[in-house]
Amino acid sequence: MTKTRWGIIGPGSIAHNFADGLAEAPSGELIAIASRSAERRKAFGDDYGIAEGKRYETYEAICADPDVDAIYVSTPHPWHAELSIMAMRARKPVVCEKPAGLTAAEVTAMVETARQEGVFFMEAFMYRCHPQIARVLEIIKSGEIGTLKHIRVTFGFAGPKDPASRLMDPALGGGGILDVGGYPVSFARLIAGASAGTHVAEPVEFKGTGTIGATGVDETAYAVMKFANGFTADIATAVQLTMDNIAVIYGDKGRIIVHDPWVPGRNAGPSDITLTVVANGEERVEEHKHPEHLFAFEAELASRAIADGLTEAPAPACGHADSIGNNTVLDMWRHQVGYRVFTEIPETSRVLPGVLPKGLPQIPSQDLCGLSVSSLVMGCDNKNDIGAAAVVWDAYWEAGGRTFDTAFHYGKGLHETVLADWMDARGVRDQATVIVKGAHSPYCTPRTIRTELEITLERTGADKAAIYIMHRDNPDVPVGEFIDALNELKEEGLIGIFGGSNWTINRFLQANAFAAQYRFEPMRILNNNLSLAVMEKPVWAGCLSSNTPEALQFLRDSHTAHMSWSSQARGYFLPEALRNRLPLDSAPETCFGSANNAERRRRAEALARERGVETHNIATAWVIAQSFPSIALIGPRSAGELATTLPSLTVNLTEAEAAWLNLESDTR
Repeated sequence: MTKTRWGIIGPGSIAHNFADGLAEAPSGELIAIASRSAERRKAFGDDYGIAEGKRYETYEAICADPDVDAIYVSTPHPWHAELSIMAMRARKPVVCEKPAGLTAAEVTAMVETARQEGVFFMEAFMYRCHPQIARVLEIIKSGEIGTLKHIRVTFGFAGPKDPASRLMDPALGGGGILDVGGYPVSFARLIAGASAGTHVAEPVEFKGTGTIGATGVDETAYAVMKFANGFTADIATAVQLTMDNIAVIYGDKGRIIVHDPWVPGRNAGPSDITLTVVANGEERVEEHKHPEHLFAFEAELASRAIADGLTEAPAPACGHADSIGNNTVLDMWRHQVGYRVFTEIPETSRVLPGVLPKGLPQIPSQDLCGLSVSSLVMGCDNKNDIGAAAVVWDAYWEAGGRTFDTAFHYGKGLHETVLADWMDARGVRDQATVIVKGAHSPYCTPRTIRTELEITLERTGADKAAIYIMHRDNPDVPVGEFIDALNELKEEGLIGIFGGSNWTINRFLQANAFAAQYRFEPMRILNNNLSLAVMEKPVWAGCLSSNTPEALQFLRDSHTAHMSWSSQARGYFLPEALRNRLPLDSAPETCFGSANNAERRRRAEALARERGVETHNIATAWVIAQSFPSIALIGPRSAGELATTLPSLTVNLTEAEAAWLNLESDTR
């Protein structure tokens, strides 16, 4: 049997556990170690008989070793994401110690990297690989304890009070939630999934509390969760308090007690387990003897999965969506307790390298009335903190993107602040072009434009909005009053070029006719929806599409610049399984579904096959390919979503192809 040959990055105590487990795994073997410490390399290498030539002082070297089939990452928490991504970019399968990343955004980038490279990735919750979990799920499935109702699960210990210890140091990702809180969260989500007939379930309600210590990390933390089917969970964790470390699963006919779910038996020897089952008034104690080391089950599962060509772990081990979901809950828990990791703080925010695959095209820029504007503009309406935003925005910047779109009312002002924090943290404020929007209904008046703009400039730390867009129109206000107000702001140097979003062509023409009559600056930009799929139902009230014969003809004749929001039609051109992840009232089929759009999608699919790209790349290319200045606003939630959009830039559509795609012609 061919064995999976492992290298370990980070020879700490848990690496010893994995190495000991690997020694008992029939499908795997340890052949290499990497550490920046010569002392640790020697000690670990000597303990496990690793050849001198396989003891690496750099992480890059072990990832480049052709003899190493897979990498186990067990460094302190802050380096999990970076080193796992590095290894996967070298086409090495990875098992990464928990938490896989400091935030769910980092874990998402790790999962996306694994999928892009086609390699195995697993977050190392070793207890999920132990037979105890399979037995618990078997009892649940039998119906012995009835319908599942609740779980109480804890993992806490009294660690050292030394502020320099990794458990207490925020620079090392300290605190109970990050260190061991993932265990009760993952167990609760697993059992909630069993209650709903799925692998795991995500909470619909979450309330957390806890105690923040002198170093700024959580010392103890508690939370309750509620799931869609009514199942509830009570969880707790600590690094400064010894807890009972138990899981109790309640059904309407009884309960299961898992007495030592995290380290059954002991780490260094047999991993025996004890379960107590109480059902119908009777109690039964199950003693399960397992001579194997606890980590042997994890090492064998991962080694076998890699040998079998899998890219994620089979249930009940931790799969990709499971890891993202688990770390999303950890984010919520930390935030409610009051602990933000250093990547979520502007002054210590960092760039996570490697989140984009190599070889993607760079985003070009075009001149817009003397301003350099990226052809793909980054929408900033979905990131609530710099930790989540930076993973995506750093990738956009790396890809050559320099233009950001924000608005006064996004996140009730929070998103403007997050953008400012990111620009300052990266030192790119002078290189970035920011599109500012204001005057959204019902506050769409000439006076409100100034009031909101002043607040926006304060939030963003800017002295001028290079591009200002009225977010809505108000037909009850004479259009000249808006032009007056906008020109006053321009003359004062508070805004540069300006335009309107969700304006009709008639009102736009009236505004510019008024401007011409009085020799004022006209509106230069129309910022409506423009996508290959025609918007049949407004995504939000008052939204307008420019994919109409009248609007397209106006834009072509006047050569007015157009900035398209929802340029990808909310995912209408994605594969069917990915289309309807949004709420039903604003889902792509709800807003863009029609016979004509289905034909547009069919034509885009045909052209995508010819060009070797995805269908949504054709749709994005159509927006950029217009004969008037046309810029596509995009809103990727992750770096991986951005990576799937960039190939659009390689598609150069002819005028005939663009007309054919939009049903303006039957030939191309």
